[in-house]
Amino acid sequence: MAIKKVPRLPYRRGSQSSEDDFFDIPDEPCLAIAKRQLRHIRTWVVFALLVLFLVWLRRERPQPQALPHINYDLVDWSRYAYSQYATSSAYLCNAVMVFEALQRLGSRAQRVLFFPEDWDVSVESERDRDSQLLAMARDKYNVMLIPITLETIKPGAGSGESWDKSISKLLAFGESEYDRIVHLDSDANVLQNMDELFFLPPTKVAMPRAYWGLPDTKQLSSLLIVIEPSYKEYNALMEAALPAMYGQKAVNTSSTQRYDMELLNERYADSATVLPHRQYGLVSGEFRAEDHRNFLGNNYEVWDPDKVLAEAKLVHFSDWPLPKPWVLWPQNLLAEMLPKCKHNPGTPQESGCRDREVWKSIYHDFRRRRKDICKLLSYPAPAWPPTEHSESSGSKEPV
Repeated sequence: MAIKKVPRLPYRRGSQSSEDDFFDIPDEPCLAIAKRQLRHIRTWVVFALLVLFLVWLRRERPQPQALPHINYDLVDWSRYAYSQYATSSAYLCNAVMVFEALQRLGSRAQRVLFFPEDWDVSVESERDRDSQLLAMARDKYNVMLIPITLETIKPGAGSGESWDKSISKLLAFGESEYDRIVHLDSDANVLQNMDELFFLPPTKVAMPRAYWGLPDTKQLSSLLIVIEPSYKEYNALMEAALPAMYGQKAVNTSSTQRYDMELLNERYADSATVLPHRQYGLVSGEFRAEDHRNFLGNNYEVWDPDKVLAEAKLVHFSDWPLPKPWVLWPQNLLAEMLPKCKHNPGTPQESGCRDREVWKSIYHDFRRRRKDICKLLSYPAPAWPPTEHSESSGSKEPV
């Protein structure tokens, strides 16, 4: 019996067929063709999705947002407050500017202002600016006004400025109706909301480091103090201040720090919570410095003035011998004190002047807000170099 040959291609006729019908392949059902093509497409789609998934897994993921450990909407904000004190017209305006910034930035805490008891809120004339500012603080910025008897160290024991001899800052320690108080120096630009300070772990005092004195000294700076009010602490601090108040203790009149800062360091230097100075202790003079290792805390980080200012919650004005920002700059002194450009300084080709631009913007912002909020212009520039009389009546400005 003969064996029938089966063609290798089942749908193609044998080679013995005529040439005309050799390529005459029978029609395959369209559905079968579609299914076969779909299988190929599906395979490629699955492969492409797998590749995309692997690329997605290897992507650079953004930093996770901080968890809202505290629901601010449920906080009893009457238990927390910012405090300031004013002993002169200039510092009263500064205090109002700080309260304006806190309100603009969305702070929910209470606000307290200590002021001399011989001031009042009765506006007797258009020129009665102190009374107008007190009324503005009370009515527009919801500030609690507390008249006080000024507590100072003995006259002649410090510089001629009242803010240098006053220890009224210590009064915040006695405001025990609050669970926590954040006391701010008013000669500063508040840049960001700082309400998170009210929820630090329990501590009698939290302060930033006076980083400009590192590594020789590791003092705390009193430009910002987080306080747990306590009559016990208040009485202890006032008792420690009594010798200086009655002239029984010599005060270093050439010191560049305030007496209240010295007092707080004596009591809390080894027990206070240290706040990061990048956020809570930046001083304007840092933008004039050439060596930023004390501020950065290392030798490898690159100084970036824009980044530094963006991270800061506030910047405190300290540029001795330049005056505070409500006093105009003596132009001949300013030429010496301006931050230097990085390349070709002092020439028409100078560049790399970002430190100077940022530094000047801090001052311009303060003066603009002083004019807009307090309706006050800066004082005329003092004579420079100072006369013999002015040298004897003042001292180096503390930080």
